Amino acid sequence: MKATVKWLDNAMFVGESGSGHSVVMDGPESAGGRNMGVRPMEMLLLGMGGCSTFDVISILKKSRQQVVDCRVELEAERADAVPSVFTRINMKFVVSGHKLKEAQVKRAVSLSAEKYCSASIMMEAAGVEVSHSYEIVELDAE
Repeated sequence: MKATVKWLDNAMFVGESGSGHSVVMDGPESAGGRNMGVRPMEMLLLGMGGCSTFDVISILKKSRQQVVDCRVELEAERADAVPSVFTRINMKFVVSGHKLKEAQVKRAVSLSAEKYCSASIMMEAAGVEVSHSYEIVELDAE
């Protein structure tokens, strides 16, 4: 896996993934940025959420659950001192669908956390307290 990050100006950078996709990162105005893109630490959080959500959806589809929507709400705390690393991250999955089995949703979240999500597991290995929860939203049959 490869990526490139190129400085544009002030506190703005563009990152390009090895697969050819780009994203703009920028700092707050207080740091010389223009607030025109996500912060680098936000990118880490978003990457972790994307990695884990991909796992949860894949596992639920393989177990033939009727998933219509899934999102993960991430809430992180950072250290007050430099380096301002993540100290705690909570991941709350909100899974919507028809006749979803709670045991299957719980299993999917657990498997992602304990076995499949490289980003989440890496954060825990670095000493970040990572917690997981879920909510099931039953949709009316149409």
